[in-house]
Amino acid sequence: MLAEDSTLLREGLVRLLAEEDHEVAAAVGDGDALIAAVAGSPPDVVVVDVRMPPTHTDEGLRAALEIRRRWPGVGVLVLSQYVEKRYATELITADTTGVGYLLKDRVAQVEEFLDALDRVGAGGAAFDPEVVRRLLAHSTHADPLSRLTPRERDVLDHMAQGHTNASIAAHLHVSQSAVEKHVNAIFDKLDLSHAAGYSRRVLAVLRYLGS
Repeated sequence: MLAEDSTLLREGLVRLLAEEDHEVAAAVGDGDALIAAVAGSPPDVVVVDVRMPPTHTDEGLRAALEIRRRWPGVGVLVLSQYVEKRYATELITADTTGVGYLLKDRVAQVEEFLDALDRVGAGGAAFDPEVVRRLLAHSTHADPLSRLTPRERDVLDHMAQGHTNASIAAHLHVSQSAVEKHVNAIFDKLDLSHAAGYSRRVLAVLRYLGS
């Protein structure tokens, strides 16, 4: 399901997704209509703009958060021209299962957009690198993150975008075993080696986002 108040972009996304064999169950122009559509028949994933009628401020993100709360099995991919830090942080830190946040410029890069949509629909995560950078801009001098090497920070940055170890290895042009070593080093430096009962990967990303 799509929620985008720009008719041109909305119809363009519908056509793109149809050409890629995705079924678009509904395409609406505001957050209330999206919530009503999801309530009628929850889809695998929703794609939602941030700023929509009536105030064009944060209706889309508030709708996304409500969908996450009421239908946790529905993936949510947010598209925005801006990084809305307050709601973006809330969306990301609430649960990293089936959630994504992309800047609209990324839609023009069709393969990246479709990859993000598939990841979110499959229960993974997909965060625009620029979104991650802006959310983490204040964390560069924070301990214990300052103990990470540049390569470890690169790996953690990709983890925060929702990439798997195999995907990180491909992006950084290193072996998967090298990535696994970096990930274990990150866990050690963030004091997460013995975090029994929790996903150390999620905890590392949350530490990164919240520092």
